[in-house]
Amino acid sequence: MENIVQINLKKTFTLPEAERVLPIIYRLTEDSCQMVKSHLNRIEAYSDKSHPAVTLIEEQINQIIDRWQIKIEKLGAEPKGLWMADFDNGEGYYCWKYPETEINHWHGYQDGFSGRILIK
Repeated sequence: MENIVQINLKKTFTLPEAERVLPIIYRLTEDSCQMVKSHLNRIEAYSDKSHPAVTLIEEQINQIIDRWQIKIEKLGAEPKGLWMADFDNGEGYYCWKYPETEINHWHGYQDGFSGRILIK
């Protein structure tokens, strides 16, 4: 039986392979994003941003982001910035940013998000 998703492999992706992993990455990103938003709302409730509870909430936010990055890497993609993932295609990267529902862009190895080129 073929694995649908191979875990913890640094790999190159064809566009169909990247598209096959995207729904998992989308769900992970959506969940993490919602958790961060919830924590940011908790911070907003404090008029004193130097309150010790704010520091604790900020640490929790950083932990959520760190866990998200680790999960993205385990799926073979590369986290690039907050809620962005690149899929190495051997000539550059297929580029995705939440909340996009498809992989529609790519960029060269030396180009960043601002150098994205439409695929389709």
